[in-house]
Amino acid sequence: MARLALVLLARRAALALPILLAVSALVFVVLRLLPADPIAMSLPPGATEADMAQLRRDFGLDRSLPEQYLVWIARLLTGEFGTSIHFRRGVGELVAQALPATLELIALGLLFGVATGVGGGLLLFGLRGTAGEHLLDVGSSALLAIPEFLWAILLILLFGVLLQAMPFMGRLDPALTLPATVTGFLLVDSLLAGDAAAFGSALRHLLLPAVALAIGLAPLVMRVLRASLQEAIHEDYIAMARLRGLPETRVLLAHALPNAALPTISLIGVQAGFMFGGTVLVEVIFAYPGLGNLMVDAVRNQDLPVIQVVALVYCVLVLCLNALVDVLYLLVNPRLRPA
Repeated sequence: MARLALVLLARRAALALPILLAVSALVFVVLRLLPADPIAMSLPPGATEADMAQLRRDFGLDRSLPEQYLVWIARLLTGEFGTSIHFRRGVGELVAQALPATLELIALGLLFGVATGVGGGLLLFGLRGTAGEHLLDVGSSALLAIPEFLWAILLILLFGVLLQAMPFMGRLDPALTLPATVTGFLLVDSLLAGDAAAFGSALRHLLLPAVALAIGLAPLVMRVLRASLQEAIHEDYIAMARLRGLPETRVLLAHALPNAALPTISLIGVQAGFMFGGTVLVEVIFAYPGLGNLMVDAVRNQDLPVIQVVALVYCVLVLCLNALVDVLYLLVNPRLRPA
């Protein structure tokens, strides 16, 4: 099984290379075709033409488009991500600071969304044919009708402004000191430092944006899992399990759920990829210092080196997530394993 999973990951990695090249070329060309001059935007009002020409040479923007692309790719392969035009810092350093925050947010949003969706799907199936099923069905449809960024605003207004129960800006209370950076993940670093106050504050700052992301995922998981369970419950193996006298709860959880989970896992993988895009607006609304906020700042300032690298990082994250979902699907579905 482990060998099969490694082979699958190797195939995914081989397929990812041309995808990354295509995405990098597309992003690079499109950014150069935009009617904006990042060098002019980054210079002070009194800058001369000579200053502008020198800065263009420093960032390699005086070369032809194919040459710029080849130089950029060659530097990426050596681990050189370039220098931000706006921030005047290394792009790799900026991404390394922002990436753990986004990954923490995605992980917690997926955890909330999957847990709520699976629990809601089982509840919907258990209430089939009753008024409660119709009520929950209407409620899930209503949740789907509201986009993630609007949920973020509503959660801020309710829990942050009206009730003043939860923080809704940043990653940590200003009065607290950041723990020593070991992994870059604030929750992990605060645990390693034994700083319970920092851990609690970081978790509280994560809750509202994570819930805003989870609300978009949970109703879909609920509905797909309920539909899959309704199909699985009529299969022959379910009838055989009942004939053996197994309790209905065990029939549902041990026999029907593992088979019904297969379409749900595929859905979670697809929606998790979309969730990375949803973090952009959510991070901006909550002033959360992740990749989404970094991307928005870079777009606002036409910071081409940052935009290029962040776009590639998003692509890599989605590809890695899809590969992990494929491995999980292989583990759950015995029919995909070799005899």
